Amino acid sequence: MREWNARLQAGGWAGINWPSAFGGRDLKPMQQIIWYEEYARAGGPDSSAFSVAQSHAGPTLIQAGSAEQQAFYLPKILNGAHIWCQGFSEPGAGSDLAAIRCRGDVSGDFITVNGSKIWTSFAQGADFQELVLRTEPGSKRHRGLSWVICDMRTPGITVRPIRSMDGEYHNCEVFYDNVRIPLANVVGRLGDGWRVSMATLAFERGRSFIGSQVRLIGTVERLLAFAKATRGADGARLIDDPAVAGRLGVLRARASGLKSMTYLAAGRSLNDAVPGAEGTFVALMLAELKQEVYQFWMALLEVRGLEVSAAPHAINPVLQYLFSFAATIGGGTSEVRRNIIAERILGLPKHDALAAELPK
Repeated sequence: MREWNARLQAGGWAGINWPSAFGGRDLKPMQQIIWYEEYARAGGPDSSAFSVAQSHAGPTLIQAGSAEQQAFYLPKILNGAHIWCQGFSEPGAGSDLAAIRCRGDVSGDFITVNGSKIWTSFAQGADFQELVLRTEPGSKRHRGLSWVICDMRTPGITVRPIRSMDGEYHNCEVFYDNVRIPLANVVGRLGDGWRVSMATLAFERGRSFIGSQVRLIGTVERLLAFAKATRGADGARLIDDPAVAGRLGVLRARASGLKSMTYLAAGRSLNDAVPGAEGTFVALMLAELKQEVYQFWMALLEVRGLEVSAAPHAINPVLQYLFSFAATIGGGTSEVRRNIIAERILGLPKHDALAAELPK
């Protein structure tokens, strides 16, 4: 992935959504969609190890980082020298970022970190981490948080990979034992971590999903081709079963709807430096449709689904089915996304306020 990213950067195709002033291509959202569609059609290699670095850590530094931070980190993100991971979720504070307890004690020019994070993708190979800490003693909820750059080679950091159902190690636990981080690594200001984190999450739940959306639309077409080419126990093609054809029609229609929503979100964000909450619609639909597509593929495979072929993970329906269980959890659960849609877009009462009004 590092080698491929370096080739992309040399050709001017790394950080396509970044401003040209920071080494990117400054492509507008619709142009980004065209790039991802052509990339998927060409079968471009997987470069997911750089998703955190290029899709939200880099854009966050562009929005909120100091000139020194931008000058040092951004070029190395673009050329593939640095892989980043995200240190947000904790045990007991997965979907609720304001509940984090990982502590950062400020003394002199350093922050001493103690605590843990979990579900940290690519932590076992990351060079740096976007880390959110509670740096104000006694603070609660969104107050007193800070967003800092953590060098993953700093003494006191222990990374413990977590094996997933598909046999891969997509996520890790990360433990911090008196880890000293320079105060200069704070992005924004001390105590301003909630605002900076909201920008990060907006990038994560917004434009960073464009590539995934395009790939899923292509996956539905692959599933359709599979149903046309595969015969069941009765010798008939799977597609000739009206129930199968009907279900594929629904999935294809939903994929078409996802594509339309992607275009709509891209059009609405043409003039926005930070994506709005509207991207949550697309993220929710993407996650749930992904699970449905691979669940139906497994149903069509029947007993053949018990065998894992040697196909790469990215195109292996069995491994993708197992990995799809994470789709409605990672990056925000479906429940959290629905709350965001209800509160920030539809203007409905906050979840806590609504629950308080319900009869006991």
